[in-house]
Amino acid sequence: MDTNILLESGTNELEVLEFTLGDNHYGINVAKIREILVYQPVTPVPNSHPSVEGIFMPRDVMMTVINLKQCLGMEQEEKDKGLFIITNFNKLNIAFHVDAVLGIHRVSWESIIKPDSTINTEENSASTGVIKMDDKLIIILDFEQIVTNISPETGLKVSDLDDMDRERCESPILIAEDSPLLSRLITDCLKKSGYTNLIITMNGQEAWEKLTEYKKEGMVREKVHCIITDIEMPLMDGHRLTKLVKEDDIMKKIPLIIFSSLVNEEMRRKGERLGADAQLTKPEIGNLVAAIDRLIDKSFED
Repeated sequence: MDTNILLESGTNELEVLEFTLGDNHYGINVAKIREILVYQPVTPVPNSHPSVEGIFMPRDVMMTVINLKQCLGMEQEEKDKGLFIITNFNKLNIAFHVDAVLGIHRVSWESIIKPDSTINTEENSASTGVIKMDDKLIIILDFEQIVTNISPETGLKVSDLDDMDRERCESPILIAEDSPLLSRLITDCLKKSGYTNLIITMNGQEAWEKLTEYKKEGMVREKVHCIITDIEMPLMDGHRLTKLVKEDDIMKKIPLIIFSSLVNEEMRRKGERLGADAQLTKPEIGNLVAAIDRLIDKSFED
């Protein structure tokens, strides 16, 4: 989908597509969207998840259609109306059935409100943030969590680490990840692979504050041997964090890995321009461990 707006890398901004389900307003990061299509008939798949309407093949590419109203427990109306938002993340092409699309808003991550634990829990993540715009609230849905709830194997491939028997490694790793569930899964996987000295932060702002605190102590390179960051996070996103780290004369020597569902061709170019040392999609937890091994070893050689 071409929005005709090319965001400069590291500006801590994003574009949100606003859409409706009934009378409620929701949002999705434009970076996840390929295109928007008028509703097309779908073919039901026997024994599929209740939220899966079926499949269809625009331009000879088979896609699963997910009914968002069904996912969110909303009242169902006629299913043969509305729009399909065609998305691509975690190397998956998925269509989400919505009622209407209202437009695109350019906002700062600083203006996005992080839902508290009354809305988001580790087991049931409803949204990644809320935008207050005029007299309405736009809820940015956690599309990765929605898909993982329907098909758990699309999440982190923890099985990649089943045969990994490694010695304990004390190298400290700083993690910036706003999803409580993914943060725990990444932490568990890294501990399983031997990395037990982990510093957990909930967004880029928290991570940057930790780094600047360590820098003031004169210990940043001793206290952080590697940084792992998501891209989509409230207050400060991963691209902004990467920009700040790689523009700092001392911190730039710390290996930084972008680990996100949004690592597509365009996002990879942005990450490269900002100086990221590696970029991986979220299912690739085994590759993440290999990248950490390689980059930490290389950093000690420099």
